[in-house]
Amino acid sequence: MAKLTEKVILEALASVQDPSQGRDIVALEMVTAIQIKDSNISFALQVPPHRGPAMEPVRRAAEQAALKIDGVTSATVMVTAHATTESLQASEEASPPLREKILESKVRRFVAVASGKGGVGKSTTAVNLAVALQLEGLRVGLLDADVYGPSQPRMLGVSGRPAAAGGDMVKPLENYGVKLMSMGLLVPDDTAMIWRGPMVQSALTQMLDAVAWGVLDIIIIDLPPGTGDIQISLAQQVKLAGAVIVSTPQDIALLDVIKALTMFEKAEVPVLGMIQNMASWQCPDCGRTDHIFGDGGVAREAKKRGIELLGEIPLSLAVRSGSDAGTPIVLAEPQSVQAKTYRKIARSLMTIADIRYEDSA
Repeated sequence: MAKLTEKVILEALASVQDPSQGRDIVALEMVTAIQIKDSNISFALQVPPHRGPAMEPVRRAAEQAALKIDGVTSATVMVTAHATTESLQASEEASPPLREKILESKVRRFVAVASGKGGVGKSTTAVNLAVALQLEGLRVGLLDADVYGPSQPRMLGVSGRPAAAGGDMVKPLENYGVKLMSMGLLVPDDTAMIWRGPMVQSALTQMLDAVAWGVLDIIIIDLPPGTGDIQISLAQQVKLAGAVIVSTPQDIALLDVIKALTMFEKAEVPVLGMIQNMASWQCPDCGRTDHIFGDGGVAREAKKRGIELLGEIPLSLAVRSGSDAGTPIVLAEPQSVQAKTYRKIARSLMTIADIRYEDSA
């Protein structure tokens, strides 16, 4: 078996023609971001925005050509659109804004869960809130917007690739009554996404606009850390009902939280509340309570800014083990303090953001 290299992949893809231009996709320099991990490969087809919807047959042909390469067991192909300022202006004049197009999918509310900093339990909070809202009787979706480090498929206990839903649409995967779309469903777990801003934005747009979400009362969006391209794109593309900020009480974490708060303020996205995660730890043997990451930092910041403190989640081994096993704590241990707090936060969100079950008619 020949060594799997970028050259071998490009040679195979040179057999794929773009019918509209009469040349192969390699000669047209469409193929970008090739990644190789053992027998798994992924790459993107970069096209002008107006051609995106018509590229599905070419994408499928490229995927089949890649799978025929000796030694390849899986191939992931994404279509990305790189727009110039002029093409964006022309597109806006020719078609309705993307925000309206997304809202027509009958998703009634979008709520972002953000932190500004990694490692504070934001994704764990997002999946537990999504399941908690479903337990309250809502139709819920979960969008894993962390393209570089998607974790929601593991946390929600789903695997496999989304099935086609007609045209360029795909169906989200579902577990515990929550519908999920994530880049983690499209690439192998051990594959790093080495993409630049425009490609990330295009992938995010596809996960919003090319997914058959159906009628949903809310989509929880799990944002990645930071205040970069993905966060800005979402604020521009989706009419967010608001954002929930998650942080530990630690001063270092709060520094990044303040940046996230400033970003949402500039984007005119209301902050619905803050959650103090890993607020304390209780020794199971002696009952002593320790504040490992500080005491009350998030509560003080929320009070200072006039933002509601939605809840405080204590540290717990069960929360971590449940996430790793794909069973969120609200289901794994519904009588635990953590589960009850997530349920309370979910009910508070429903009131604050006016999220409720609505007849699909």
